[in-house]
Amino acid sequence: MTQTDTVLIVGAGPTGLTTACTLLQHGVDARVIDRRNGPASEPKALILWSGALEVLRRIDVADSLEKRSLPLSGASYWSGGRRTGGVRFGALADTAFPRPLCVPQSVTEGVLYDRLLKLGGNVEWNTELAAVRVTGSTPSNVSVTLSVPGTGSPAPFSPRWLVGADGTHSTVRTAAGIAFEGSTYARDFLLGDGVFTGGLPEDEAQYHLTPEGVLVVVPLPGGGHRVFFDRDATGEVRPLSDEELQELLTARGPKGWTLESTWWRSTFRVHTKVAGKFREGSVLLAGDAAHCHSPAGGQGLNTGVQDGFNLGWKLAAVINGADPALLDSYEAERRPAALRALRNSDRQTRLWMLRQGPKRVLRDTLLKVATATGALDRRIVPELAQLDPGLESSPAVPGELPRTGSGGRATKGPGLLRPGVRLPDTPWQPLHGTAAASLHEFLAAGRHTLLVLQGAGGTDAGGADADAGERTAAEAAELAARSTVRSQTDVLLLTDHRPRGGSDASAPYARAVDIGRKLTALAEAGPLVVYVRPDGAVGAWSSHRDLARLAAGVSVLGAAVESVA
Repeated sequence: MTQTDTVLIVGAGPTGLTTACTLLQHGVDARVIDRRNGPASEPKALILWSGALEVLRRIDVADSLEKRSLPLSGASYWSGGRRTGGVRFGALADTAFPRPLCVPQSVTEGVLYDRLLKLGGNVEWNTELAAVRVTGSTPSNVSVTLSVPGTGSPAPFSPRWLVGADGTHSTVRTAAGIAFEGSTYARDFLLGDGVFTGGLPEDEAQYHLTPEGVLVVVPLPGGGHRVFFDRDATGEVRPLSDEELQELLTARGPKGWTLESTWWRSTFRVHTKVAGKFREGSVLLAGDAAHCHSPAGGQGLNTGVQDGFNLGWKLAAVINGADPALLDSYEAERRPAALRALRNSDRQTRLWMLRQGPKRVLRDTLLKVATATGALDRRIVPELAQLDPGLESSPAVPGELPRTGSGGRATKGPGLLRPGVRLPDTPWQPLHGTAAASLHEFLAAGRHTLLVLQGAGGTDAGGADADAGERTAAEAAELAARSTVRSQTDVLLLTDHRPRGGSDASAPYARAVDIGRKLTALAEAGPLVVYVRPDGAVGAWSSHRDLARLAAGVSVLGAAVESVA
């Protein structure tokens, strides 16, 4: 990578590491710095939800995290010593991660750091962004100076792209003049991780809502629990002693819960803020530098990880030659997602903090009703899981392209292929080019995909052409080979039948049989071609007759337009 193309990532937390790993998997190196002396040792955030886990699977760390995690079965709400409501985890469909995992942030960072090293990357620890100058919003508008102890005064340099993943007090965000808008709760939040006795929950989170404040209890992988309290703001930042934590536990928890010892304690204030913009020229913000949340629902780290992947694959595509306008979609996609996550966590926090009698009674009643009707499960869990990308209005999603069947007849519009939505999974039998047993397993590689769907027994609308899918897949492979992301693009022909003459293992595309026919049933009027983004969302789709229009409508395929026109 040339100096002009250099990506400098400031911050090696989960967001920065996810961004760097994604870039490397897409063939782009990045320089990562962090003022700390190594990966975090503090557990901090605990919960990984389905959406973030799917992202982490795409950079090949989800398996390692699962082995070191505790799956949670649900969450329950208690008031006046009685259970008033609860949600059950594990019912989420169409994902390999139907329930959240409890994993300390230090473990997540360590696994991501190991993955970065295996990909050939590195982190420059003990390296601080000493100065940064941002001039306007044009490309190449950044000059930075780094500070490394014992190395004198390094000269400034100008990275082509500067990614601020440097936390709530982001130096990058401040230098770019980007406002950080929101508020701070007038409460202190206190927590302790340690060993407790008295029958604390083993696989669910509990929320004990009292007039004095909340007590949250979360079981930890490997044993022990986290307890979490709020109180009126005092201005003190010291962690509470074990004795003070026990006093709060006795006041707000069930009788008999006893703290034996702690290995980590913390006191902090909570902000609910979002950056006014996520991009200023060559400067891009991600994670806590772009948004910060209440810890309710564990949304912060999860949102940041998804920021990092979204930014990483788009930045890599642009560096590899895609239209730079692709990066405009980063803010258009991730800022609304951050606002949704912020609203969710803020709503839960305010639920905790209700103090007045009538409002508490109303809250408890609503929780009971929502639990009994299943409304809590249907609404809360999908929101927290962050599986729905909600990208229909993104500038990176061109919308439905004109599509025609044989004889110029319009094909039926398949709702499952609506641009901007996450593709549903379907089981399949691999024939060649892949060992994956389902679509989501195939897409877990986190690459660009051209998915060719062939149904109706392999025939076109007239019933005579059984080879239309094969020809379309070959054309799609040629398109991919001329695209700006050719080294990061897979082509797969998904059919509803076994080939009559056997599968050609030398074909420049993979092939599988759709056992469930969830997707191939949509191609009843002839083959369909779907561009699937690295995040598993439909970017665009067309009939096989409109392949050139598909290439023209997707920026990362733009260089291939002339070859199929």
